[in-house]
Amino acid sequence: MFQNFRLSMAWLHTWFGLVLGFVLMVCFFFGSLSVFDREIDRWAQPQTRFEPQPLPSYDRLLAPVFARLQPNAQEAATLEGKVNGPVPERFDTVRMLGAYTTHRDPTLLVYGGFAVPQAKDPEETLWAIRHIDPRSGEVMPEGALNIGSGFFYPLHYSLNLKWKDLGTWIVGFATLVMLAALVSGVVMHRKIFREFFTFRRDKSTQRSALDLHNLTGVVALPFHFFFAFTGLVIFAGIYFPVAHTQMHDLHELHEKIEARETGMAAKPAGVAAPIASVDAMVAEAQRRWALRGMAGEVGALIVQHPGDADSYVSIYRAGTDRVALTGQGIHFKATTGAVLREEPPSTAVASINEFLTGLHLQHFRHWMLRWLYVLGGLLGCVCIATGFIFFVEKRKKQHAKGGSQGSRVVDALAVTTVTGMVFAAAAMLLANRLLPVTLADKGGWEQTVFWSAWALALVHAFVRNGAVAQGGFSPAWREQCVAVAATAVAAVVANAVTTGDHLGRTLSAGYWPVAGVDLSLLAAAAIALLAARRLGQRAPATAASARPTVVEVSHG
Repeated sequence: MFQNFRLSMAWLHTWFGLVLGFVLMVCFFFGSLSVFDREIDRWAQPQTRFEPQPLPSYDRLLAPVFARLQPNAQEAATLEGKVNGPVPERFDTVRMLGAYTTHRDPTLLVYGGFAVPQAKDPEETLWAIRHIDPRSGEVMPEGALNIGSGFFYPLHYSLNLKWKDLGTWIVGFATLVMLAALVSGVVMHRKIFREFFTFRRDKSTQRSALDLHNLTGVVALPFHFFFAFTGLVIFAGIYFPVAHTQMHDLHELHEKIEARETGMAAKPAGVAAPIASVDAMVAEAQRRWALRGMAGEVGALIVQHPGDADSYVSIYRAGTDRVALTGQGIHFKATTGAVLREEPPSTAVASINEFLTGLHLQHFRHWMLRWLYVLGGLLGCVCIATGFIFFVEKRKKQHAKGGSQGSRVVDALAVTTVTGMVFAAAAMLLANRLLPVTLADKGGWEQTVFWSAWALALVHAFVRNGAVAQGGFSPAWREQCVAVAATAVAAVVANAVTTGDHLGRTLSAGYWPVAGVDLSLLAAAAIALLAARRLGQRAPATAASARPTVVEVSHG
């Protein structure tokens, strides 16, 4: 089929990258935003604009919060078809309670797992998840959306397609293809060291796009490979669910043996019993961590089988000073506060898994590395975007001669994915500041704005790129860059007007979560305007080269 191995790799790199590059662009861009997801949350929810708090007292504050915790109507609606009869209005049997926080979270995430009466599956568990103010225990408004951690973050690994984990499977396949594209790209480019220093921006669009594609691909190659690989590692349990399928019986046996040896019961005893002071258990866990020379911040606290004689409390150390997210768990018998088990050092395999997962998610304190993550992700976006542009520029004149619409379709999809995606994100942030706080399901409306803006960008890209079918340049690129700039600036202005937290105030106070988002929006606007200017300069030259040459013939 191909004359040599290098040509076969070129074919694979081109077509695999084209078909799934649109998905990877979403992964890279929203993965970059997710590096600062908690900061975006604070920008989007002014009521959370206070300093991160340590885990509050369980006995005084969390216990009353958990006592009031119940699934809301939206959470209960997920049980449709899973119960015999109508969905219960109240859930009284609690299987698990938990709280989670990081050094970047002002609010505290609390959750509870409830047994479902008359469920078709006896193990069916309904989860109630809330964010609370750790200073008062007040529940944050349920209609609000954590845009960073609740929308942008899951979008980068699941496309927010939750049915049958479809989005996660699509992203997993695209990531696997990305690894193949990276390898084939290295094979194609034999002079890879020279390409590290080559960028001819004043040459033709095709030439400069290819130079920039090669440059960004080579500079960030280790970053791209590492994050593609670790992304697959993190979701290996979904792609290969052996623990609960082929190895289900062995998994159940392991739980029983572990429960017998550690005293951490896998099932409740069915005998009611009160819980001892959890605050005392936290203090004991911190004392034991201090003896091992470790920081004592609590990252996660879990109560299994609350209110049961076999209940136990698990306390995990926050991952602020190491790569792993949480660890060094200490487990207590809930009824007495006695230590049941102090987790031993991780095995070599577990340590590698924790390291890869933690390095990908990067919850530890390291602001310089966090910005390098953003840079690497954006370089991935540039690499993919210039790949699209090179594909179109190389083929559009040939397609125009043959009457093919291939280049026009690819160009429209590229515009939608590159500039349209940024426009949708900026429009969502603008809507967040303009929609009333009291609006019911405000988060749902914000998501509607996001998808509507992206759909509008798609329609605009197809309507405005007729010139590509004639071998010309699509004005949609420039027009959407202008739209991105206008929307981003409007979001900054709207934040200042609706909250009073303008850049003068946030910069003088050193409140970087909000100031950083505003500055990033202004930087995006400046880059978009610069790109629009450059595109405006290139468009006439491209149009002139696309026009047929008229030859005058003398009849003298």
